[in-house]
Amino acid sequence: MARIFYNKLIRDKIPEIIEAKGELCDVRVLDDAHEFQQELLKKIVEEAGGLVKARTRTDLLDEYADLMVALDTLMQLMEFSEADIKTSLEENITRKGSYKRQLFLHWSEDGEYHSNETPQGIRNETDEED
Repeated sequence: MARIFYNKLIRDKIPEIIEAKGELCDVRVLDDAHEFQQELLKKIVEEAGGLVKARTRTDLLDEYADLMVALDTLMQLMEFSEADIKTSLEENITRKGSYKRQLFLHWSEDGEYHSNETPQGIRNETDEED
């Protein structure tokens, strides 16, 4: 059988699941904390992408669980307490609000507003700086 190279962080039971099917796999332990943290951050991006692609309630819940396991592992690795997380959530909501009003931003002249998203669209020529 052809080998498929994944080169990514996997959950603890994945090797046993693969081997139970009579297939082989090769894994290594990430014993460097920095490497583990970096791979965990990549896994969070991967799991968030899976959440976005979910199209049924069941899939959404499963993908949400995958993402939460990765996030919880990162929180443990970073030694954040539940109190740290709760405080950060409360401060974040106080600063930015939540999504109760379901607002969608089309555009803004506020150059200080920062988003993790890449701004979309083309600026009007009148908007360009001289």
